[in-house]
Amino acid sequence: MAPRSSLLICAGLTSLVWLIFGQTLQHQFVAYDDQNYVYQNPVVTGGFTPSGVHAAFTQPQARNWHPLTTLSHMLDAQLYGLNPAGHHLTNLLLHNGAAVLLFFTLRLMTGATWRSAFVAAVFAVHPLRVESVAWVAERKDVLSAFFFMVTLAMYARYAARPAVSRYLGVTIAFALGLMAKPMLVTLPLILLALDYWPLQRFERREPQAQTKRPIPIVILEKVPLLLLSFAVGVATLIAQKSTVGYGEQTPLLSRLGNASIACVTYIKQMFWPVDLAVFYPQPPNGWPSATVLSSIGLLTLISVLVAQFRKARPYLIVGWSWYLVCLLPTLGLIPVGLQAHADRYTYLPQIGLYTALTWLAGDLASRFSQARRLWMVIGPVAILALSCLAWAQTSSWRNTETLWRRAIAVSPNNDVANYNLALLALDRDRIDEAVQHLQSALTGRNDKETASHLSPALLRNVLGIALARKGRHADAIAEYRKAIELRDYFADAYTNLATALWAKGDRSEAIEHFRKAKDIPPEDARSHLRLAMALERAGQTSEAITEYRRALDLDPRNARTHYLLATALEAAGKSEEARLEAARAIELDSSQVEFKALQDQLNKK
Repeated sequence: MAPRSSLLICAGLTSLVWLIFGQTLQHQFVAYDDQNYVYQNPVVTGGFTPSGVHAAFTQPQARNWHPLTTLSHMLDAQLYGLNPAGHHLTNLLLHNGAAVLLFFTLRLMTGATWRSAFVAAVFAVHPLRVESVAWVAERKDVLSAFFFMVTLAMYARYAARPAVSRYLGVTIAFALGLMAKPMLVTLPLILLALDYWPLQRFERREPQAQTKRPIPIVILEKVPLLLLSFAVGVATLIAQKSTVGYGEQTPLLSRLGNASIACVTYIKQMFWPVDLAVFYPQPPNGWPSATVLSSIGLLTLISVLVAQFRKARPYLIVGWSWYLVCLLPTLGLIPVGLQAHADRYTYLPQIGLYTALTWLAGDLASRFSQARRLWMVIGPVAILALSCLAWAQTSSWRNTETLWRRAIAVSPNNDVANYNLALLALDRDRIDEAVQHLQSALTGRNDKETASHLSPALLRNVLGIALARKGRHADAIAEYRKAIELRDYFADAYTNLATALWAKGDRSEAIEHFRKAKDIPPEDARSHLRLAMALERAGQTSEAITEYRRALDLDPRNARTHYLLATALEAAGKSEEARLEAARAIELDSSQVEFKALQDQLNKK
């Protein structure tokens, strides 16, 4: 194909991407993981520094090990600060790059220009892409996809003419992709499928020896890549150890059932991408058996059919295998999260389906002239329709409130959406609205802690906070007690209950609950500080001093704790120690008038 035509196709892909996703440059960060990955992450907000680079490789960020993604966020912070437009721009550019690379790679492998262009266009504009592109926290999707495409392109060149240098390029690109997002662990298996079609390496004759390439060699080539996948998989499981499972572990059969339904749901959404949202809750009582069995039956039927046509139409089994294998790490077989499924999980897997169906349509069009004319109409109309839907879906990511209101519109009983809207309402002092959302999140739910739903203890604790701010202290105390009944190790609920009881005048019970909060791991300086303040006000100054000192052991640079310890020491008659603590408080924060006043008072003695 002429270079000019290729440039026109790339320009068309780029135009579509910018028309749909260019609006994100006006969007804000969303308070749903963006704070953990970017604007409240000190490793990132400090910019591109040697210590930050070291932390990116040695410490999990937001419970994940993806150092390349962290480095990209750090570079954005260095370039743009915390201006969301710059961070959105990087996502947009990476998605644009991935779409263009997909076109060139498919064309390189197959020699089919327009089919490759159509697959790349559907990938670029499908509404299911919105979550990965419009969500800054999903940088890992677009960054890993970029290196996924680079790996495929390099592998196509290696397959055309094997050489150590070319294989090394494949390995490096794959390693970079894994360091962007571990979901790429299945890529070696996808490469093996591509060896079958379109690369036809199982049947290919070597230029100098007219014999078939031995299948074991094609498989052995993947061993170094599989070892990389294994290493990154282990690192990811270690990083996510604290978040695998929530409450009681979901039974394996339930997870398998949800996985089968997710696979079918993604196929449905591919053809009918409406009612999309950032979070899809699982049914309160699990999926009906009939739904699970029908999903398994459909997946089995498709698998049998593509296997039957593997020789006549090999792209069907390759595309189907790509879809299932690429989805495998995200199907919840190892539970990490509460969602039933997620749009972002389709980012790379659905390319397999797009490819299989596009090649099937192209083959049918080449046999029937009427089908060819129909294809020439349906193709552009489909791209236009998908673009309009994607543009509308992208607009729901304008800010945190529009994001969760969209989720509520799609599923009104969405407990995660209601919880996040409640937090937003509390932050904006819309207390009645917060109470309403929290009550909606609890409606129709029993109080059992499960791995598939938001913790009712968490919901009741936040409901208690909202009720306390409304002045309904008795109701707030009741909610805190329910939260503790449901989760005995809930430090925040103990603290909130103690605070409410103290305000009510039940000082003895309040101190008891402050003590319980302090003893719940992980040890927290704030828990010791709250207990110390309560003890001091109750006249137990000696024990209060001990708790202040322990709080400072855990957080030695807290100026206010040094100040409070100084006041307690003064009350205990230990003026010299009090002067030292007051001086330390001023050294850490010289802007506080009360710190200086205390120091002056102590120096006069």
